Amino acid sequence: MKPEAIKDYYVINGQINTTENAEIFEKIERPPIYEVIRVIDGVPLFLEDHLNRMFDSANIIGYNIDRDEQEIRKDIKSLILKNNIDKLNIKLLSTEIEGKAKVFLVYNIDSFYPPEEYYKNGIHTILFHYERNNPNAKVLFTSFKEEVSKALKEKNAFEALLVNKLGYIPEGSRSNMFFVKGDKVYTAKASEVLIGITRKHIFDVCNKLNIRIVEESIHIEDLKKLDGGFMSGTSVNVLPISRIDDISLNSINNEIIKEINNGYIREVENYILKHRNEWV
Repeated sequence: MKPEAIKDYYVINGQINTTENAEIFEKIERPPIYEVIRVIDGVPLFLEDHLNRMFDSANIIGYNIDRDEQEIRKDIKSLILKNNIDKLNIKLLSTEIEGKAKVFLVYNIDSFYPPEEYYKNGIHTILFHYERNNPNAKVLFTSFKEEVSKALKEKNAFEALLVNKLGYIPEGSRSNMFFVKGDKVYTAKASEVLIGITRKHIFDVCNKLNIRIVEESIHIEDLKKLDGGFMSGTSVNVLPISRIDDISLNSINNEIIKEINNGYIREVENYILKHRNEWV
């Protein structure tokens, strides 16, 4: 695995190390369990949800993470303070490496947050035929990531919608997908996807706004019948889709998508306000 820690420091098994000494990454061969957490105003957003999902992923594949929640929280706080982080993503990574047994890494990574124009104009997406073996476990497979990245670059797209062998779209390559038809929002069943943290909070927002969510994947033959769509994820929040291959969607003007986006932003703001004092 290529070294991906940025800034001056990272944490390994509770110990602070400089990123100049990052040979440990090159020793990682087994696909690791990982989480990416967004830091806003020095606060790791929805941290409890991310940690729960990471331990769930480990349980699904029969892997035991040696560090407990309090130790991981301490690692994250040390990194935020040491690297003086206000707004940047943090990656948690747990795996085994030869000669070191289990390692738990906490480090900052390059983070891309879509500019305002992406939210105003929507994004271009593509269809990508691929089916995850175990969608509920967040495990990093480098070859899949590279294949998707190549396809996105070739077609100048922002995200790939994964199409399974039956022609349904359960999720994106790095996001959850939501589609609007009439007054309903459609998204795949929890059993078919990696349950995104942003997805969970979008469900909460829709419940508060009395917007009905139907847990049902959309078939590629039905894309032209949609009134809109959006992707959700740690770094993108609620991001409207303007195009899927050559199919145009008027997502940026869809009132339901606007309501969900505004409601989600309120959830984020409230969380940061509630937890800010824990991270100073």
